[in-house]
Amino acid sequence: MNIHDVTPRGQAAPSWREAAPAVGAPGRAAGEAERVGVFLGCRRAPRARVHPWCGSSSRQAPAPARCGVPAALPEDPGCLVSPVALPERADVPDAALRRLAGDQRISQDVERFCKQLSSMASKLVISPFTLAYYTYQCFHSTGWLGPVSIFGYFVIGTIVNKVLMSPIVSKLVQQEKLEGDFRFKHMQIRVNAEPAAFYRAGRVEHMRTNRRLQSLLQTQRELIGKELWLYIGINTFDYLGSILSYVVIAIPIFSGVYGDLSPTELSALVSKNAFVSIYLISCFSQLIDLSSTVTDVAGYTHRIGELQETLLSLGRRKNENYSEAKASWDLDSYAGEDAAPKDTAFLLERVTLSVPSSGKLLIKDLSLRISEGDSVMIVGNTGTGKTSLLRVLGGLWESTRGSIQMLTCFGPRGVLFLPQRPFFTDGSLREQVIYPLKEIYPVSGPADDERIVRFLELAGLADLLARAGGLDEQVDWNWYDILSPGEMQRLSFARLFYLQPRYAVLDEATSALTEEVEHELYRVCLQLGMTLVSVGHRPSLEKFHSWILKLHGEGRWELMRCERMKRLPSEEGC
Repeated sequence: MNIHDVTPRGQAAPSWREAAPAVGAPGRAAGEAERVGVFLGCRRAPRARVHPWCGSSSRQAPAPARCGVPAALPEDPGCLVSPVALPERADVPDAALRRLAGDQRISQDVERFCKQLSSMASKLVISPFTLAYYTYQCFHSTGWLGPVSIFGYFVIGTIVNKVLMSPIVSKLVQQEKLEGDFRFKHMQIRVNAEPAAFYRAGRVEHMRTNRRLQSLLQTQRELIGKELWLYIGINTFDYLGSILSYVVIAIPIFSGVYGDLSPTELSALVSKNAFVSIYLISCFSQLIDLSSTVTDVAGYTHRIGELQETLLSLGRRKNENYSEAKASWDLDSYAGEDAAPKDTAFLLERVTLSVPSSGKLLIKDLSLRISEGDSVMIVGNTGTGKTSLLRVLGGLWESTRGSIQMLTCFGPRGVLFLPQRPFFTDGSLREQVIYPLKEIYPVSGPADDERIVRFLELAGLADLLARAGGLDEQVDWNWYDILSPGEMQRLSFARLFYLQPRYAVLDEATSALTEEVEHELYRVCLQLGMTLVSVGHRPSLEKFHSWILKLHGEGRWELMRCERMKRLPSEEGC
């Protein structure tokens, strides 16, 4: 597939309306930008220079460094930072929510089953004895007519209830399934909270979750309507049963069986068990039985109140060190020309980063400007803060010190994150590729179908279209179950090709792929005009980047110029 067959970046794509970022000035004066000697994507005459990230000045340009070899930058002490004292511990924003999560489906279902079975067991054990005893007493008082009438009435009532229960059983099974789907959706969002946040998919997932909730509520309303007729039948059966008891005793009375009894004795026999007294006692018993329910409701109220208080407190929090041009996927507006430099995505000024849960220092005083056309590769050992730095860029974590500005929007004209763990929602193959655009811009047509198929082929997933039964076939499987780790990363790149952002932030997005496949995917990204910010370990990735940011841990970092990208063959470069 020729890459020129697909829509290049900069040309209007048929499947969405472009949205220009509405941002303010980057916070630096124009004069300061003029005296800066070297920025990514900007070279000037070698006079008094300022290092593009560290901010220290020198009279001579630093010597270029080959990939993997530290640059000789004696005038830039900020590039190598010695360890300092650990900052105070920061709070983890979502820790409280994780502590409050209590939707354990299996435990809840098992608990309900055990309670219902235990309440039924006593009745099932005692009922044969009580039926035998009272059948004998009824036969002794009324003869054969009493037991036959009661058993016949019971058979008729059972048949009627069976007819009324049949549609309820299927509807109840459907409700349990929808409840399980609703819980699973919440679990899916909670487990994949970080990848979803990188995609800025809160609004989309809210729509999808709300759609499942509405389907569940509709099923519950239908179930209540069907149960109403069952309850009417049950109550009618109960009240007619009390009338039948009078009819059964009336037949022998009027037939002269009890002719030797006085009116007083007959009255005592008829009103042996007074209905009003029994009903009154029953009412009080029902109120007493509600005490356990009231206790449960009080406990639920306390838990829900804690959750609401936690959500409100998190909503009031504000990351004062982070600012971004546009936090939502706004594809319906066009803000025109923005005041910020169009070749800059992120601007970090003396950023210090620590692990929120432990306070471990990761990066100290990092100044970095990520500009269009100059890709950056972030390398380092495990635990040095590579993914943590991307979380700061995405606004998911707060920096200990310094300021982070995102000078472009999220979406096709801005920045897109590919998290370390691929994120897929429920729905068709099309919804996975265009995610999260469908909920915001649902229009699609043949031209868009061709683009999606081309991008799937470029990602090496041509066979997935047949496996899914087409782009719009609603599948009932979980995408995480049928896709291998490599296929999940390929599908994430197909989504990236479709959205075609100006900047792509990739967190080990090819760790499950071979170097050959990795090479092809990165080559397509460059040909689509993307500027890459990659976290990776393979040296083969260096040729796709202009700069290498190496993190040493304990606050130390090192910036190096990579010359290998210039040596890419012309057909492989951007």
